[in-house]
Amino acid sequence: MKKPIFMLLAAGLFTFASCESTSESRTEERVDEVGDDIEEGADEVGDEIEEGAERVEDEVEQQ
Repeated sequence: MKKPIFMLLAAGLFTFASCESTSESRTEERVDEVGDDIEEGADEVGDEIEEGAERVEDEVEQQ
């Protein structure tokens, strides 16, 4: 009797583990996407700051 219960318990754990790995993969993918979005946003802000600094520099040179 112990062996069938053990086998059912093991099968249940494998099922649970396989479901969790799928959600873990989705979570990791979403974290990567959010990280990429943040990086792109930071690059855009950096470019805008650089352009603004160049404009200020040009204005200073003209005066």
